[in-house]
Amino acid sequence: MLIRLGHSPDPDDAFMFWGLASGRVGARGFDFEHVLEGIQTLNEWALEGRLEVTAISLHTYPFVQERYMLLPHGASMGSGYGPVVVSREPLAREDLGRIEIAVPGRMTTAFLALRLCLGEDFSYREVPFESVMDEVTAGRCDAGLVIHEGQLTFERQGLHKVVDLGEWWLLETGLPLPLGINVARRDLGAETLHVLSEILHDSIEAGLEHREEALEYALEFGRGLDPALADRFVGMYVNELTQDYGDEGRAAVTELLRRGEEIGAFPGPVRVEFVT
Repeated sequence: MLIRLGHSPDPDDAFMFWGLASGRVGARGFDFEHVLEGIQTLNEWALEGRLEVTAISLHTYPFVQERYMLLPHGASMGSGYGPVVVSREPLAREDLGRIEIAVPGRMTTAFLALRLCLGEDFSYREVPFESVMDEVTAGRCDAGLVIHEGQLTFERQGLHKVVDLGEWWLLETGLPLPLGINVARRDLGAETLHVLSEILHDSIEAGLEHREEALEYALEFGRGLDPALADRFVGMYVNELTQDYGDEGRAAVTELLRRGEEIGAFPGPVRVEFVT
C-alpha cells in the first residue's frame, strides 16, 4: 500500500523521519513516499485529504477532524519557548495592536497563539514563513511572527524579540505549547492506522537513539543553520513529548483547542481523537 507521508523540509521533521527514510526502521509492507512541503501547503492539502499521513499545524486539526485522526506521537511542543514576534525597533507587546505583523499563514498554530495572546484587534499580512524576517528588516512590515529555525537566528538580522508565544503560553497555562502534529487519514482503517502509528513511533525513537546520524541527515534541511544551532533546534522540538504526548501533552492540546473554540477560531466543536 502506498502511503504518502507529508512533512516540512525542516531539520526537526527530517530528524523524526530519519529512521524510516534511512531504512533503519522497516516499512512493514508499506511503500512510503516522503512528500516535503511547507507547513501552510500541508495544512491546505489536509483540507482535501490529499495525503494518507501528514504533518499539520494543530490549529488546522479542527478543520480536518472528520478526515484525520491524531497520531499519539510526532508533536512539536515547546515548554517555555515557541514562535517569536520580532521587530526592527524595540517594542512592547501592547504596541502590536497598532502595527502590521507579517505572519506565516492563518492556519498555523503560531497564528492561533498570536490571536489568543493579542486578542482580535491587530493587523496582519500573510507571507511565506521563510520571508517573514526579510519583510521586517526591509521595512515592509513593522513586526513579524517567526517560526522554525528563525526563532534562533532573528538576532543575527538585528531584530528584537517582542514576545515569545511559548513563554507567554507557559506563564498563562503552565503547559507546553503544541505547534505541529502528525495525523493519519481515518479511511485507512483501524488496523492500518495502528501499524502506521507503530512505524512512525519507531522512526522517532530511532532518531533519538542514533542522534548523531539522524542529526547529520537533518542538517541537509537546516537552511544554513550551523551544526550547533541545528542540534539545539532539533532538541527543542524532538523530545519526550514527541515520542508520546503523555498526560501533559494531551492537556496542552485540549486547552489550546478549547481556547481557540472559545474565540470562534474553528467552524464547530472540536473532537480530539487519537489513533490507538
